[in-house]
Amino acid sequence: MENLRRLRLLLEDFPKNHNLILVGQVELMASLDLAVNQDIKSRVTYSVITKRLNDDAMREFIEGQLDRIGLAHNTFTTGATELIVRTADGVLRRCRNLCLASMLEAVRSTSGTTIDIDVVNRVLLQPHWQKEVDLTDF
Repeated sequence: MENLRRLRLLLEDFPKNHNLILVGQVELMASLDLAVNQDIKSRVTYSVITKRLNDDAMREFIEGQLDRIGLAHNTFTTGATELIVRTADGVLRRCRNLCLASMLEAVRSTSGTTIDIDVVNRVLLQPHWQKEVDLTDF
């Protein structure tokens, strides 16, 4: 909601003939439907909710990206690929970021040319990969 308030202040300086493209989550769309946000909603000309990808599509995406950069499909072990697909939960951006972070971690730790489940787990231990429900104070 705080970001919507900031956005409303930003839009006050823009002419009315400017359109707004928002990329967000379902919660954002629900917040825009509130009457208080109607001025922002009136500027949104197109919105769509993207569906999550299935596991096979995620694996195809990973392999396709490996093909594009000239790496073998066995760069990620089967276990690492399955962990990435399971953790990404159908979100393409999360899959991409997790693959890149795993590659960087493999280079940083000089663990070889194959990225295994241990490398992916080290990446997943970093705080920004934790979900809010996992971060509880004891």
